[in-house]
Amino acid sequence: MRKITFGNEKADTILIQPVSGDELKFAEDELKLIKESTGADFCMYAVEVDNWNSDLSPWETEPVFGKEGFGDGAEKTLEEILKFCEDKSRRYIIGGYSLAGLFSIWSAYQTDIFCSVAAASPSIWFPGFVDYMKEHEIKTDKVYLSLGDKEEKTRNPVMATVREKIEEAYSLLKEKGIKSNLEMNKGNHFRDVDIRTAKAFSWVL
Repeated sequence: MRKITFGNEKADTILIQPVSGDELKFAEDELKLIKESTGADFCMYAVEVDNWNSDLSPWETEPVFGKEGFGDGAEKTLEEILKFCEDKSRRYIIGGYSLAGLFSIWSAYQTDIFCSVAAASPSIWFPGFVDYMKEHEIKTDKVYLSLGDKEEKTRNPVMATVREKIEEAYSLLKEKGIKSNLEMNKGNHFRDVDIRTAKAFSWVL
């Protein structure tokens, strides 16, 4: 796991985004979009994980697609990320796309260090996750959620629940008094990853 820094390293606001190696090539475009949208001064830590399905999963579960299941490496990943958040004079926002978005939401249930969560097209279909949200208290003030309007149109029975699950999660956050937003985007899960993630961070900023 390595941290790649973008933006103003001395900024008071730190955006933290778990990424895969492929996502790093979009980082500069994403930062440009956030800057154009908000004008904010910030630093971004892109945290490259080694095994996407394992490092970002809160608990083990059987394969949902393909042959690879999900591990329980989220706790260890969060421990590493928290080492980057030791300066309490700065504010930290965590976010990401797909499973990284789910990990970001889960992280806000473990610690109050993150003032906001930016979850773009999070894998909210993850078995048992919305039930987990019902049974625990989130420790952040603001959560952005988004979804592509074609993401539920899949033959995979688990992933087809994604819209139902994200609407349930959004309602739950609103009931808890968390400032939240649920935005629907055009397309399937793989469309405009950098644009959707930039919109997520821009909203919480």
